[in-house]
Amino acid sequence: MLNEKIILRATFNPKVKTYWVISSTLVFVTSIVGIPLLIIWLPLAYVFAERYLQSLECVLTDRAVKLKSGVWNKVEKTIPLDKVTDLGLAQAPIMRALDIERVSVETAGSSSPGALASVIGINNGRAFRDAVLQQKELLGASQHQHLRDTGAATVAPAGQNEEQTQLLREIRDCLWRIEQRSAGQ
Repeated sequence: MLNEKIILRATFNPKVKTYWVISSTLVFVTSIVGIPLLIIWLPLAYVFAERYLQSLECVLTDRAVKLKSGVWNKVEKTIPLDKVTDLGLAQAPIMRALDIERVSVETAGSSSPGALASVIGINNGRAFRDAVLQQKELLGASQHQHLRDTGAATVAPAGQNEEQTQLLREIRDCLWRIEQRSAGQ
């Protein structure tokens, strides 16, 4: 989207590297095959965590939340604010100990349950979430005002209600016939 104004650029807590290393180490420890691999993994873990942290970017603009991440596989997501339905905050026990949070963005129409995007380690995640929700509210209010100012119709044109009512009646009757056929079997 062109001409977007940046409202807030998130910064990340460096402790998130420790969280990633601890989490991945726990995965290695829980598998018998992973324990010998720890010798190789631990020296490299902080290097990979540092590179991944440097690749993270989370920006709130006047119309969207933009996320970038990835060292090898680069991922970019733009989530329009008018599609955002919820922003969640979560802290697992290790996250609480390190004072980091996960901010998750959920949208209407996402194809899978849960969050469309999730970011761990934003400094003051609660303030970022509140800023996104506030900007979403401002965007909604300005769009509503624009509709009122331009005189855009918010009521269906005359005659369309009658057509829609007739169509709904036909659909209802069709569904009733289908139910009757399936009940007779």
